[in-house]
Amino acid sequence: MSQTNIQVHLPDGAIREVPAGTTPLEIAQAISPRLAAACVVARIAPVHPDASQHAAAEANEGSDAAMYAATPEHAERLVDLATPLTEDTRLTLLTERDPEALKVVRHSAAHVMATAVLELFPETRLGHGPATDSGFFYDFYREKPFTPEDLAAIQARMAEIIARDEAFVRESRPREEALSEFEREGEFMKTHFVSRFTQPGEAVSFYRNGHFVDFCRGPHVPSTGRVKAVKVTTLAGAYWLGDEKNPQLQRIYGTAFFSQKDLDAHFARLEEAAKRDHRLLGRQLDLFSIQEVAGSGLIFWHPKGGIIRKVMEDWMREECLRRGYSLVYTPHVMRRELWKISGHEGFYSGNMYTPMELDDAEYRLKPMNCPGHILIYKNSPRSYRDLPVRLAELGNVYRYERSGTMHGLLRVRGFTQDDAHIFCTPAQIEDEVVACIEFAESVLTTFGFAEFQVELSTWDENDRAHYAGSDENWKLAVNGLRRALDRKGIAYKTIPGEAAFYGPKIDVKLVDVLGRLWQLSTVQFDFNLPARFELEYIGEDGARHQPVMVHRALFGSVERFFGVLIEHYAGAFPLWLAPVQIGLVPIAERHHDYARQVQAKLETAGLRVELDIRNEKMNAKIRDFANQKVPYVLVMGDKEAESQSVSVRTRGKGDQGSMPLAEFLSRSSALLASRSTEL
Repeated sequence: MSQTNIQVHLPDGAIREVPAGTTPLEIAQAISPRLAAACVVARIAPVHPDASQHAAAEANEGSDAAMYAATPEHAERLVDLATPLTEDTRLTLLTERDPEALKVVRHSAAHVMATAVLELFPETRLGHGPATDSGFFYDFYREKPFTPEDLAAIQARMAEIIARDEAFVRESRPREEALSEFEREGEFMKTHFVSRFTQPGEAVSFYRNGHFVDFCRGPHVPSTGRVKAVKVTTLAGAYWLGDEKNPQLQRIYGTAFFSQKDLDAHFARLEEAAKRDHRLLGRQLDLFSIQEVAGSGLIFWHPKGGIIRKVMEDWMREECLRRGYSLVYTPHVMRRELWKISGHEGFYSGNMYTPMELDDAEYRLKPMNCPGHILIYKNSPRSYRDLPVRLAELGNVYRYERSGTMHGLLRVRGFTQDDAHIFCTPAQIEDEVVACIEFAESVLTTFGFAEFQVELSTWDENDRAHYAGSDENWKLAVNGLRRALDRKGIAYKTIPGEAAFYGPKIDVKLVDVLGRLWQLSTVQFDFNLPARFELEYIGEDGARHQPVMVHRALFGSVERFFGVLIEHYAGAFPLWLAPVQIGLVPIAERHHDYARQVQAKLETAGLRVELDIRNEKMNAKIRDFANQKVPYVLVMGDKEAESQSVSVRTRGKGDQGSMPLAEFLSRSSALLASRSTEL
């Protein structure tokens, strides 16, 4: 019987004809032994993909169940290097240069960790161990808590397992056999995963390394020896399935990289991030606080933080007015009936505070500003000539967050959303979305962020219960956002299943000075709320038409954006944002009058100045201003008073020598006007 051949299409356009059953590793070896040694995993795709199957694969990507959910056989997917190729295939061999390969290494590292835990603590029950953007974790159930000494032992045993260089081998078993074995061994979490993510009669995928076997779709690196640089980091608690009524698990975190150099650099970044922690700097610079007597997740803005907030909000309001928005204000509480009409009562109730009974009805704190803006739109008759109507509000909203999820300014229960809603005709929607994207870009560049990434969040067509509106409207909305992004020439990633219940959205994630991603700006298409509230405008034809609606928030929230700013600048804000821009240090009491003259001139020019006339030594005053990260410190003595000059100390640059006051005033005023991030 003759051997069937298949064609393997490589990225450079070359086509290799090989026997069916050839593996990616064998193809790599035929190309170059060096390439074979560098390969981590392979990406394969059919030569003639079926569009519907590819869409199904795309919908699966990024879901919580991604590590278990099967990818369609005829979709692009990652596979082990030992996977037999059985049909004409497009093949890409991934090496350490590919980010996808690093996630595979991290998932394999999670299996190495689980192997070590079971070898040391065989009574442990296994959860799951996915890769994350920063490393990996594995959930374990064990009645006795792990100790720091246990984590050290796990780290040491992982090194032994890596040195054993055990091959990762994919195996399959009948589903019923797998379930029976897991139930017999008391592996309640594995039993759940197999029951939920596989179908009756299906063969279940396992991975073995040495004596360790785990239910897993893969892929994995060829062997444990390819997990070269790994570190166990922290231990945390996690409830099984996220439910507080379920058993508490122990989640061990770790991270892995391709080299020790990369691992060391990662921990150096973490050390730098710890220094920039906005909670630490918030206390040190007296910017904000969270008072437990008042409640968790509620922010108190101190005077210096309040100044920065005012600058942020003033800029935003001025920009909104310049771009054709009208400023509005809406109540903090509204009748529960309103939230039923909007759909929040049904789709978002778990994130809202419980109703409060007042004399005439039940009320709820608002988690969103949109229903209030809709009522303002609806209050007056509208013509097509009035559209678009752009309503903006820096509005306080309140959302219920579990106590364990809150984090300083970044995740709170009460916050101020720089919210706007645009009511327009269907023909205007694309231009309005483009304008929102341009506004978002302006926000990021103005506040000193040079890089960002964009995601398009769409709906999950197989999960209709979580989305309002017709299939046709959803497709029109998604396509509208795609066209707007394409017009701007912006690269973006599609994230299925992450849309809001009322429509798809564009999320803009900024990249800070440490390379971290932060989700802030969002632009959302909404065709549902205009229908729910029966919004209308009189068209050019004299008939009544329904407008469409854009939600947009560019800071995301003032609190979260401020927290990101603190960490991005490590509290050393650019001149235009600094709460105290200039510190004045007279050398002796006889220089106080001149210092007050300098203060008056600087404040007249719009600069924020603090004069230190305490009975302290000059160097102590300079040091205190430096600790508060004040951009400029001006020292004044006899020489300066006589020549109408100042001795300038610049943050990060030290003593800059003497300068005429008029020249310093001109330079600092120009920096202030330009909103420069440089001093």
